[in-house]
Amino acid sequence: MCDTDRLQRLFRQMHHADPLIIRAPGRINLIGEHTDYNNGFVLPAAIDKAIYVAVNKRSDNKIHLYAEEYNENYIADIEKLRQPKFNWSSYVLGVVEQLVKRNYAVTGFNIVIDGDVPVGAGMASSAAIECATVFALSELFDLGISKLDMVMIAQKAEQEFVGLQCGIMDMFTSMFGKKDHVICLDCRSYEYEYFPFKQDGVKIVLLNSSIRHSLAFSEYNSRRKECEQGVALVQQHHPYVQSLRDVNAEMLDKYVAHDKVVYNRCRFVIEENERLLAGCIDLQNNDIAAFGKKMYATHKGLSKLFEVSCTELDILVDLVKSNSGVIGARMMGGGFGGCTINIVKEDAVEELIYDVREAYRERTGFNLAAYVASIEDGACIAETATSLYHE
Repeated sequence: MCDTDRLQRLFRQMHHADPLIIRAPGRINLIGEHTDYNNGFVLPAAIDKAIYVAVNKRSDNKIHLYAEEYNENYIADIEKLRQPKFNWSSYVLGVVEQLVKRNYAVTGFNIVIDGDVPVGAGMASSAAIECATVFALSELFDLGISKLDMVMIAQKAEQEFVGLQCGIMDMFTSMFGKKDHVICLDCRSYEYEYFPFKQDGVKIVLLNSSIRHSLAFSEYNSRRKECEQGVALVQQHHPYVQSLRDVNAEMLDKYVAHDKVVYNRCRFVIEENERLLAGCIDLQNNDIAAFGKKMYATHKGLSKLFEVSCTELDILVDLVKSNSGVIGARMMGGGFGGCTINIVKEDAVEELIYDVREAYRERTGFNLAAYVASIEDGACIAETATSLYHE
């Protein structure tokens, strides 16, 4: 948990002023992976791990950035935004670029970033930085940006400045999360519905493989292109089709089966949307066992059809499959590393983490980090400054 008092003291030491502090959480996603950029459905939730940004205004057009986790400073000019030296600062500067493009009245500011969302673990730390930044700047400069528009700005920042052709799920969840609820989000219409996720007797456990393969970024963009190729093949016969949301299994079999790779990518997305909607009914019926089976099915599809898993993630799922204390498990996030998400009976959590940690080290040589996550609210003001201005 990030200590906002410590963050405030650090900011005062660096900038001799009181900051506005904004909290934006990371996210989990129970079912619905790689469906968001295909205009499908997702079922995420905001968690108790978050990014915090402390900000105040400057009298010039300079942006002074500092990331506590890396102990790194970076200075940028709002009128000459360019790719920065440090990757983490791209998420802030990308948001600024989007605000400038939209003619919002933004000037220089100081920003200090801290938090406890593990980087590279598939919990959307980058989206949390973007959401915290756009929320903070909207408050700081009294821009009055709606939450949905903040989400759009954060997504565009990642797509255009960072270069990752992401969907909307991560940003939407960080902004719209609700305590003890998951969000069933329609990524085409942006309509959403909250479903209660009863955590009585169960815990959400994230097992971090502690690895991140270098091909994650490029392969994510490749998967998106492959899905678009499938849509184009169907579109030749059904012009109304705009995304995989409009494609059914019959169309896929008829027009895409000749390209096995593209077919498998599209098949996974279509099946995943069906799984998710059925999973929402499971939650309504409080049938967590049926929901858990769908999580295992999702992992199989991500590994065999969409091919974004990796040896380490497959091992983590295999290690818990036969454990009666685990209700469901799958890899989570873009793939090629990061975490598995597990729904675990509360009384089995401690022993499970110990057993899997030992077995995982034996099979891979990697250490395993584990997190027990709770579902919390989305982005909010964590601390209000008494003085927002500093030279």
